[in-house]
Amino acid sequence: VSNAGVGMAGPLECQSLAAMQSLMDTNFFGLVRLVKEVLPDMKRRRGGHIVVISSIMGLQGIVFNDIYAASKFAVEGFCESLVVQALRFNVAISLVEPGPVMTEFEAKVYEEAERADYSRTDPETADIFTNLYLRNSKDVFASLGQTPEDIAEHTLRVIEAARPPFRHQTNAAYTPMAALKHADPSGTLMTDAFYKLVFKYDTVLRLSLR
Repeated sequence: VSNAGVGMAGPLECQSLAAMQSLMDTNFFGLVRLVKEVLPDMKRRRGGHIVVISSIMGLQGIVFNDIYAASKFAVEGFCESLVVQALRFNVAISLVEPGPVMTEFEAKVYEEAERADYSRTDPETADIFTNLYLRNSKDVFASLGQTPEDIAEHTLRVIEAARPPFRHQTNAAYTPMAALKHADPSGTLMTDAFYKLVFKYDTVLRLSLR
């Protein structure tokens, strides 16, 4: 089970390349290093199961989570490319894709975001992040967040499955979000829906979450 991960949220201009590289080294290359270690022996034994804790943000990017989403997209692409070869050796690969989870990990990310210096971005972007994104994120976690125990139960079901799924989403509330992307390959439907949700109907969003 690959579960190592770090988070990052905020305007792109305010994040250093060193911090981005460090995040990718943990979230993506950490997985790659693990798989390189365990896969050869699994292939020799003709059996094994690699379970990767991904994220719904590996399927759909979320505003102000550019680098974190990129790392999870990389995880998804890596596993999707590898799974067919692995199956030839009777090795299963499963991606567990949670939405928000109420842990110290998430709390730390948002505490750091609230204390960060936003002088390197324009005032409008800083205002959108602090007064729209951060405020809405707290409501999202309070309303839709899962517990670590819930994610553990989902992961256990994946591990014990007779035919392990390649992808397993843990939060049904995010199924429509992922479906938007597949409904319109041009991306217009998804982009328009998220733009309106963030900038036009944010009051309705907050009320519905509460």
